Amino acid sequence: MINENDILDMTCLTRAQIEAIAAHEHLGAVAAAELGEYLMHLHHGPQKVQAMICEDIAEALHADDLDRARGLYLALKGFLAEHPEALRGNG
Repeated sequence: MINENDILDMTCLTRAQIEAIAAHEHLGAVAAAELGEYLMHLHHGPQKVQAMICEDIAEALHADDLDRARGLYLALKGFLAEHPEALRGNG
């Protein structure tokens, strides 16, 4: 039987990136993984994922939650390293 970990591992995103999508969209981890995987296969989808993470960084900074902002920054840095197509254009 497929469990939650299997589903999360089937995506092209890391757990931190999935968590960022989950927080941004107010979803559970599995739904966020499905959304993230879907977006990654759309034209300008990677830019949308990047925008979600950037918006969450700004929100964390506005709330003075530096630990969360740092964690999201690391997720963004890894995302851009793994998916350089997210840098091209605006979502």
